[in-house]
Amino acid sequence: MFDNLSEKLQNIISKTRGQELTQDNMQEALREIRRALLEADVNLRVVKAFISSIKDKAEGENVLQGVDPSQQLIKIVHDELVELLGHEAKPLNLTGHPSLIMMLGLQGSGKTTSSAKLAVKLKKEGKNPLLVACDVYRPAAISQLQTLGQEIGCEVFTIPDSKDVQNIVQSAINYAKENGFNVLILDTAGRLQIDTEMMAELLIIDRVFKPQEKLLVIDAMTGQEAVHVAENFDAQIGLTGLVLTKLDGDSRGGSALSVVYCTNKPIKLTGTGEKLNALEDFYPERMATRILGMGDIVSLVEKAQEVFDEKQAQELEEKMSKNNFSYNDFLKMQKQMQAFGSMGNMLGMLGLNIGKDDRDKLSHEGEKQFKKMEVFISSMTPQERSNPDLINTSRKKRIAKGCGMDLAEINTFIKQFEQMRMMMKGMTDMKNMFGKFGGGMPDMSKMGNLGGLGGFNGKLGKHAMNKAMKMMRKFK
Repeated sequence: MFDNLSEKLQNIISKTRGQELTQDNMQEALREIRRALLEADVNLRVVKAFISSIKDKAEGENVLQGVDPSQQLIKIVHDELVELLGHEAKPLNLTGHPSLIMMLGLQGSGKTTSSAKLAVKLKKEGKNPLLVACDVYRPAAISQLQTLGQEIGCEVFTIPDSKDVQNIVQSAINYAKENGFNVLILDTAGRLQIDTEMMAELLIIDRVFKPQEKLLVIDAMTGQEAVHVAENFDAQIGLTGLVLTKLDGDSRGGSALSVVYCTNKPIKLTGTGEKLNALEDFYPERMATRILGMGDIVSLVEKAQEVFDEKQAQELEEKMSKNNFSYNDFLKMQKQMQAFGSMGNMLGMLGLNIGKDDRDKLSHEGEKQFKKMEVFISSMTPQERSNPDLINTSRKKRIAKGCGMDLAEINTFIKQFEQMRMMMKGMTDMKNMFGKFGGGMPDMSKMGNLGGLGGFNGKLGKHAMNKAMKMMRKFK
């Protein structure tokens, strides 16, 4: 998401490098920013307010006294993006006993899947959620929720053949109190349009049970239509927040930049991939830095901390420091990397905003490389996997024959592994730079080769790692 917008904003800002912020070049920059926002499908009202605010701040005397005009403009645009996206993160209200979260949305918005993702997230945070099937109209809705619940290990409350949603919710609350569930996620019926009859059902739930959260799930791919939908839902039921799905897609990003301004409701959660762990808290400042191509190392580190087993990470770190990193360790680390989520999302956190085609190619190449590497390692003896230094020419030939690859490819894999092993050893000293974020933050060494960035002959992988290294030096 934001690929085109990010590229255009970065290009606009780079044009000011080394120049004074004069009225003429500022007017030109503002025109280009306006055009970039409109092309990203940002609502016209939002664009006008955004440009006006930037202009007022850029023309101030204090700004013009700065040393670097491009940095001045970056700060102004960044601060305005943060305000546009909601100023600060708004956590979920979970003060109820139990807490009720009502999930709302049109059909196809990803509401049911988002409900399951939210359950996964809450379980990680120590909550005990109960999914409640309130969609009594769509035949497959309940079975879909039950399938997802079984997959994530979360109970789903249903009353078979019941059409009385009020009774379903009340019964679910009673069941939750009796069985120790502290959060109820109400998966309500998706609407094809904003119709009065079905909205009345939601109003009854709202007035009778007073849920702490009324979250509208919006597909980011719908563009400005998302604003229209959000405004209608808010007018009729009074939303507490928004869930924006498919942020990993190739959408222009206008909905994310428009919906908060137009509804005055915060984006609380974002869906960043198809996996059921791909639901994240929304941080306006972090999103703003990503839009401007500055990456989001904080989120990257938090994600790494979530994915990587602490004990295993410490063991790997010790092995890296002693240069004892083996092929067995490599496989373990790669499997953890696969749980890290979308490659495009991870590269965005590093400040590497690449196009959808390149992102898809990268993901494909990375997956292919990992599978081939897995076959290659499986063809080794246990001793060879534990001790890479044992592999000589005759062993290479045997391994090549066993995995159906030619010797040249085997040599390439071994060379890449050795390069990575050397890099990992060097990166173990970087752990202290994350001290400002508190103890226990994992270092980048635990991220391996970024899940197969060795695709493209390692060119993009090296670029990504260099970018990460450069950005992390800022924390020293």
